[in-house]
Amino acid sequence: MARVQWMRRRLETSPLLARAAPFVLFLVLTALQGRVGEASHYWIYLGKTVAGAWLIWLIRPYVAEMRWAISWEAGAVGLAVFFVWVGLDPYYPKFGKPGPAWNPHAEFGSGTGLAWLCVVGRVLGSSLVVPPLEEVFYRSFVYRFLVKQDFLAVPLGAFAWMPLLVTSGVFGLSHFEWLAGGVCGLAFQALVIWKKRLGDAMTAHAITNLLLGLWVVWKGAWHFW
Repeated sequence: MARVQWMRRRLETSPLLARAAPFVLFLVLTALQGRVGEASHYWIYLGKTVAGAWLIWLIRPYVAEMRWAISWEAGAVGLAVFFVWVGLDPYYPKFGKPGPAWNPHAEFGSGTGLAWLCVVGRVLGSSLVVPPLEEVFYRSFVYRFLVKQDFLAVPLGAFAWMPLLVTSGVFGLSHFEWLAGGVCGLAFQALVIWKKRLGDAMTAHAITNLLLGLWVVWKGAWHFW
């Protein structure tokens, strides 16, 4: 309990830490997937989803812009990015080497309860946990920090070419599907600038990831995971 209170004090007094530390920890957990046995691709993902949800709850009082917002623009951008992600896939070389397909049915047996637990966990994690963590880090922190080190003084709706291109490029290169990821980063940042708030981009991101997850399950397109 004392450690949690210490963490709360640090997050409350450091806007940078509140926006960057949860994402970095999430990345560390992602890097551990598959490192302690093949099954760890799956159980570490479930664990990091729970950890990510806890981190969102922990930082929510200190990150005022991390609030979901529903709008037709968010829905349109989320749907468009999904179509771009799937539609572009066959037509460009990918970044780096693909890892093993994330297919719990192959690991735990087709149709087993454990396999479906992993699938549901992945869909929920990518739709509800990943969007707040990534949008806060990239669109709220990194973009504004590139405009000015005192990033809280930069309005969410501020437009600047260099931060827009750099942030979207880094976001794209953090994905195997770098081109779709770059388009995704541009679209989500443009949505933040347009709406002057972060919540629409969180919603658009959630819609894209939810549709992609349903596509993966429906079509067996496990390579997207």
